[in-house]
Amino acid sequence: MGSVVTARGHPKVTAKHSTTFMITKDEKIGPRGDCIIAVKADKSASELPPEIKRLLKSGEQLVITLKAGKLVEKVHAWGNPSLTLNHPTDMVVRKSRFICGRTLAVGADKAAADLSREFIAALQNPATKFEMEIVASQ
Repeated sequence: MGSVVTARGHPKVTAKHSTTFMITKDEKIGPRGDCIIAVKADKSASELPPEIKRLLKSGEQLVITLKAGKLVEKVHAWGNPSLTLNHPTDMVVRKSRFICGRTLAVGADKAAADLSREFIAALQNPATKFEMEIVASQ
């Protein structure tokens, strides 16, 4: 079981945030958006399919596969029964245990700053197609 979210790169992607990464439906990145790695997402936290919401709320360990063109990053994180998954534009993966409406997963082993700079350079091109797939860890 998995779900794919698609989005695009943006020239202002810096990916310098040390504790989170975020995907947004918004088209722009502001000066404080150092956690944003992709824009123009086709889904937000509130729009994820019910089976993925159940997986995320199960508390299971997750594997989140990020793709930027041909480049791939794997992130391991955890779901949590307290997730509300109700944000209308954003999804955030966190190293911490903080939960709000945009939180997708917690206890992640990578944040924006931990992604390879080659991966981030690809995401600085608006033509780059981004994909995020969420599955239960095997």
